[in-house]
Amino acid sequence: MNNTTRERIEACLRGVAIGDAIGKQTEMLPPPDVLTWYPDGVRGFEGAPGDVIPRYRGNRKREWRIGETTDDTERTIAVARAIIAERDVTHVRIGREMLGCRKCVHPDVKSLWEFHHAGDPARVATEHDGCGAAIRVSPVGIFRSPGDLGALVDSAHEASISTHGGSLAIAAAAATAAAVSAAIDGASSQQVLSLAEWAAAVAESRWPRGSSHAFANAIHDAHEDLAALTVVRPADVAQRWFPDRPLTIVPLALALATVMTSATEAILVAANIGGDSDSVASIAGGILGAMYPHTINQQWYEIVERVNGHDLMSIAGELAALRT
Repeated sequence: MNNTTRERIEACLRGVAIGDAIGKQTEMLPPPDVLTWYPDGVRGFEGAPGDVIPRYRGNRKREWRIGETTDDTERTIAVARAIIAERDVTHVRIGREMLGCRKCVHPDVKSLWEFHHAGDPARVATEHDGCGAAIRVSPVGIFRSPGDLGALVDSAHEASISTHGGSLAIAAAAATAAAVSAAIDGASSQQVLSLAEWAAAVAESRWPRGSSHAFANAIHDAHEDLAALTVVRPADVAQRWFPDRPLTIVPLALALATVMTSATEAILVAANIGGDSDSVASIAGGILGAMYPHTINQQWYEIVERVNGHDLMSIAGELAALRT
């Protein structure tokens, strides 16, 4: 099936938001607890859209709702708005847009708490290796074509450093942006994987810390492990790549995106694994949405828009007009 660039961009953003919202239902749960809360597994939105997710009732930080997206999508939209306004990727403009974000701004999320506490859009973080940069860079991959890898990696770095300055975080962002960019160009799974590994290696060489190419190697290893499975089952994946640290979260998302061929199926696998399920489902859903737009569940997307009112298709149109 031939898809236009605009269709791929729209499906990418749909996949990002759907994965985020469905994955939120099991975020940070170990596999046994996923089954405690969802004995039949997560099959989509489990409950009435807009109702509080049962495990978040009475939560002192936020009573997350069924269908609600998290800070991942909120900051993805902030990056998109910055790119649209500047027609470029600059960390100061991204910082300005992100200062308007409100979700997950509390001391338990140090990268965001420090950024908002400083209140400076020009701030450059020098630490933090989490996946918070990678989950918001799909607009960078939409804006930058894969032909100029250096510009793509530079832009991922710009989108990261307001909150995440660690080498692993920047490599994760570069790999994710590269995968999205290649997917929008209609690249094959192997091409998407290769460009993601290459971008991670370039980023790790330019902003080194610790083991050389550790992140690029993790992407390769995660893909090899999942590709060897006859069927990608959440329990099997959790044993090998449970997403609870920098060298498993984004590598797992990229592996799902390059082994599977359905955004919907990958989102459900991620949600039923637990751990950082919203990040994994969001990244994998966005890449697979761009690769296979017809595998996006439109009913789920309509729920996400009804609950959140993001108007992602307008953002997609503006980004599509800027793709370089």
